[in-house]
Amino acid sequence: MLNAITLLLVFQLAGEVIARGLALPLPGPVLGMAMLFITLVIRGGPAKPLRDTAHGLLGHLSLLFVPAGAGIMLHTDRLAGEWQALMVALVVSTLAALAVSALVLSALLRRRGKRS
Repeated sequence: MLNAITLLLVFQLAGEVIARGLALPLPGPVLGMAMLFITLVIRGGPAKPLRDTAHGLLGHLSLLFVPAGAGIMLHTDRLAGEWQALMVALVVSTLAALAVSALVLSALLRRRGKRS
């Protein structure tokens, strides 16, 4: 498990170094996750220790939301003052995600139809 967590952290660190070194407007962990994905696709999937570790982390994913929940409770006054902007951002980003998902699904279905 320690080797698998180290591998995940190495990819995160590599992504962070590349993102900061090249001044990319992309978070380092996202870039690291993309690099890990590409590596796993090339290798044909994750090894059993990495798969088991990932399942273990996903099983305890809810624990990662505790700090965010504590932060929300800590800054309720600020949230009360800016709730309108937060609601607009939430609605717009949700609609944008739905629209992009629909467009991608539509493109994939068209592509699949051309193959048949």
